[in-house]
Amino acid sequence: MARNEIRPKIKLRSTAGTGYTYITRKNRRNDPDRLVLRKYDPVLRKHVDFREDR
Repeated sequence: MARNEIRPKIKLRSTAGTGYTYITRKNRRNDPDRLVLRKYDPVLRKHVDFREDR
């Protein structure tokens, strides 16, 4: 398998509606569902949930 098939790049978009995104990789075998991480949003200057955007 190629590198991109197992650990694809994904965008994490802020649920606060600021439009801020993080780009990261995820392991499809361990996390087949959409990823949700609590990260810092510099536009709001606080931590919010970031959901995987496809």
